[in-house]
Order: sequence, then structure tokens, then C-alpha cells
Amino acid sequence: MRKRPIPTRRFIKPSFTSLIEKKRDNGEFTQEEIRYLIDSTLDGEMPQHQLAALLMAIYFANMSAQETAILTEEMMLSGEVIDLSHITKPKIDKYSTGGVGDKTALVLAPLAMASGVVVPMMVGVEQQFVISALDKLAAVPGFKSHLSIQQFTDQLARVGGAIVEQSKELAPADQKFYDLRLDTGTIPSLPLITGSVLSKKLAEGAEGLVIDVKWGNGSFIKDLEQAKQLARSMTRVGRSMKRRCVALVTDMNQPLGDSVGTALEIKEAIQLLKGEGPEDMKELVLKLGMEIVRLAGVAGSTLSAKQTVQRHLSDGSALEKFKDMIRAQGGDTSFIDHPEKFPTARHIRKLPAPKRGYVHTINAAFIAKGVSILGAGKDSHGKVDHAVGVSEIKKVGTQVKQGEPLMMIHYNDEAKLEQALDYFKEAYRLAPKRPIPPPLVVERVA
Repeated sequence: MRKRPIPTRRFIKPSFTSLIEKKRDNGEFTQEEIRYLIDSTLDGEMPQHQLAALLMAIYFANMSAQETAILTEEMMLSGEVIDLSHITKPKIDKYSTGGVGDKTALVLAPLAMASGVVVPMMVGVEQQFVISALDKLAAVPGFKSHLSIQQFTDQLARVGGAIVEQSKELAPADQKFYDLRLDTGTIPSLPLITGSVLSKKLAEGAEGLVIDVKWGNGSFIKDLEQAKQLARSMTRVGRSMKRRCVALVTDMNQPLGDSVGTALEIKEAIQLLKGEGPEDMKELVLKLGMEIVRLAGVAGSTLSAKQTVQRHLSDGSALEKFKDMIRAQGGDTSFIDHPEKFPTARHIRKLPAPKRGYVHTINAAFIAKGVSILGAGKDSHGKVDHAVGVSEIKKVGTQVKQGEPLMMIHYNDEAKLEQALDYFKEAYRLAPKRPIPPPLVVERVA
């Protein structure tokens, strides 16, 4: 499926300046104007400085629901749109705005596959300090994240799921927008986020989408109300494009689970696929998993959705599907059967609590930055140290004694540890009174 050309007889091309001024003054773009902007971005006709001005105008003046829906569709049609109609099973994807310690994608994809749902998951650029699902899966020797569209569709038909790199052939207009949004400080724009995410996700061939919108100090969305607005924007546009869509607004004011890293998070995901693991991760996997099977029509009621998810986690079928997917993408599944084979750091030391008290707040972004400094994030050569990270993270509301570990630090380089310690120490605030931990799931938007 390709973009349709602009009918030149009916549409007189406006100047780029007039379009920037129109949006600056809170005007609403027509479908033809948005299509013209997308085409002009793709062919390089619109100069970068004017595209930057347009993005800033959108950031401040916003876009209506109709404009956002048109932008999303035109971005989707700017490249290939994958046709998965030959696969009869329901096709549902999951998207997260990015979180520290969030390994839910690694669990939800095989869990959905075990429930009879096909998961066409392409992973794009996350926040700079957040470790992507593909970075984590790269800890499995041999795992290939880059597949052609044909290989991707073949694997979906054969195995029922895939977690791969975002194809450059899908929504190429969005990539041009995104690169400039990074440079112009317009990443938080709600219509641009909505258009970016949905154009790529719907071009993958998904019939429905479960969205995890994170808010808090470990997310690029710091404001709860803004997170709710984004959830509403995405579900509204998804519905307008005839796709089933539901969003959960979830807390990211502390890391998810007990660990942050690559191999450490894979090990935790394996625990979760065995029905074990940290309580907060189990809760989020259960809630998101229930949404996926309900959206797919596999389970009708809330109760049957819950039973379906719990059954596939406890009977080992989700874990087997994880191995099927790893094997299909060239990975060594013996590491999934024997997680002790994953690389371990040469040194482990605790981060001692400076005083007695309760964990009052945790800055998740500081922990992510510290872990990145240790080597879990890609360096200038694109290399990742899969052994490093943090584990046994004490969560908000936990009582600690002076000297008791707030977390365990896994590291290979003393110099990197010294730099990372500044972030780790700064991440924790202790208080004499027990705080009320925030709810993990704040709101459901459907």
C-alpha cells in the first residue's frame, strides 16, 4: 500500500511560511495541507529550518483530534504498510512510552502468543537513558533483531510473534520528524507523539494496540495530567483509524521490578515467565496481559482474561513461546533454560543506606543514568556490557537500617563505578515516616 498523490487540480500548494503562520496562530490544517507537508518532508522540498519552525508551532499551538488522526494516517501511508490478513489469528501489539527496569515486553509478547494472539512488535528509539527490549535481548548470544519485512511476516505466521528493530521502510516521514524533534526540544508534543507511535504500530499490521503510558521522574512525561491526555489522544486516534485500542497510565516514579541492566533484566523476565518475580512486575504483566487477550477477543470477561494470563504463566507455555521466538531469531535458548550462563560482573557491591528510615522517593532516571555509565547503555562504539547493572532495588515504602543495602551494584570498571555512584546516591531519599507508595496503574483509558 502506497501514499496517494496530491490531486494538483483541486489543491493549490501554499507556501511553507503561510502554513507555519497558520499553525502559530492556532489554525487547523486540512487533510490536503497535512499530506502536502508530509510529501514535502519526504522529498526534502521543505527546508529543515522551516520544518523545525513547524514542529515548534505544533508544540505550542497543539493539534485537534481530527488533525492528529490525519497526521497519523498520512505518516503511516508515507511508506510500506504490512498486510497480515493471511494470518487468521488476532494481531495485537503492545507499546510502552519507555520506563526504567520495564521488561514487560519480554514477558507479554510470549504470554500473548501462548494465548493464541499474534504479536507483531517492532521496537523503535526509546529515551536515551532507557534500555530498549532489543538491547536486553542482545544479551542472548546469536539473537538477531534486524529482520526484513518478509522475514518478519514469515516468522509471525510460523511462530506467532517477533520482537525486531523498527523497519526503515515503515513510516519514513516519522523518522525525519523524530530526528528533528530531538534537536528542537519538541519530543513531548502530544499530537507528534501520537502520530509517531501509531503510524509505525499500525503500519506493522496490528489490528489492535495496548499502550502503557508512563508518567513520573523515570519518564519523559513528568506530569500525570499530560500522561492521561496522551492516553486519551492515542486511544481516540486509534479508534478513528478502525483499530481496537486501550491504554493504561502507569507509575514510573521508581524502577519497575528488582533490577536494571540487560542480562539482569532478562533473568527477571525468565522468572516472570515462570510465574515468579517481583510483585510490581507481576501486577503490571497481569493487567497488560488481560487487556491484550480481551482486545484480541480470546477472553470475553475480566475473570476469564485473568485466568487465561495466569494459566499460561504458571503452566510454562509462555516460557516455551519465549524460547520459540528466541530460537526463530537465531538466539541460543540454552541461556533461557540456564540463566546462570548469562555473563556476570566481576564485582558486586552494595549501596549502603546513609541512615535509618523509610525509602521515601526514588529518582528512576538517576538509576538509569548510573546503570548506563556502568556500561549497560551503548557506548560511542555501540557496545553494551551485558553483565553490569543493579539488582535487589529497595522500593518506596521499604524500611531500612543504616548501612543496609538500598541496592546491589554489578560492575566491571572501578572508574565507571565512581561516576555512577553519584547518580545512585542522589536517587534515594529516606524519611522517618513511611510514605504511601503510589498506585502502579493510575487510570485505564479505552
